[in-house]
Amino acid sequence: MIRTQVYLTEEQTQEIKLRAKRENKAEAVIIRGLLDTGRNVSLHTNHESTGDALLRLAKLGEKLHVKAPADLSARIDHYLYGDE
Repeated sequence: MIRTQVYLTEEQTQEIKLRAKRENKAEAVIIRGLLDTGRNVSLHTNHESTGDALLRLAKLGEKLHVKAPADLSARIDHYLYGDE
């Protein structure tokens, strides 16, 4: 194991001490367990990239047969803001 030092709030320190006492474990064991729990949660959350989100949106458009004007990219300002 690698020894490290972190700063905790008073509230965090109290919660760790209470849990350690209640579970009859060392504070370090409690902290490692909490870190593992947080790490596992973040590994299992869906982190979709912007590119993946755009591809998913394009596929949805195909599925719903959404059609855009052929000159959309050339005249985007016109379609967004009108003929001003």
